[in-house]
Amino acid sequence: MKTYSVKQADITRSWWLIDADGVPLGKLAVEVAKILKGKNKPIYSTHIDVGDNVIVVNAGKVMLTGNKLQKKIYYHHSGYPGGLKETPYEVLVRDKPGLVVEKAVRGMLPKNRLGRSMLSKLHVYAGPDHPHKAQKPETLTLVSRAE
Repeated sequence: MKTYSVKQADITRSWWLIDADGVPLGKLAVEVAKILKGKNKPIYSTHIDVGDNVIVVNAGKVMLTGNKLQKKIYYHHSGYPGGLKETPYEVLVRDKPGLVVEKAVRGMLPKNRLGRSMLSKLHVYAGPDHPHKAQKPETLTLVSRAE
C-alpha cells in the first residue's frame, strides 16, 4: 500500500456555470467554495490547488433570508484610528453586486496564498452574460428558495 500524492500533471480543470438567481447567498458560497477547493474531486488534497474554475452569473439577484436585507452590514477598516467603514448590504448589492458573492466565497477559502490562487479562478458577473462561452462550462443548478 502506497499513499497517493497528487501531481500537477494529474490535475484537470473544468469550468462550471452557476446561476445565482433566487439562491440564498450562503448556499451559493458553500457550493462555489467546494468547487474552487476541489472537494468534489476524488484527488482532493489540502495542500494543492486542485479546484475548477467557476462562473457565477446573475450575482445581483442573489437573495438573503430573513431580515438580513435591511440589517446586514459589511465592515472595512483602513488601519488608521477611526478608519472603520460600514456599508449596508442594500448599497453594496446595488453598486457592486459581484463583490457580495466574492466576499462570501473569500470567507470560506483558506487565508493564505493557496486561498488567493483558488479565488483567482472565480468569475462573478452581475447579469446573465459572461465572456467564457468558449470554455464550454458545465451548468450546476442550485435549488432556489422560489421553487
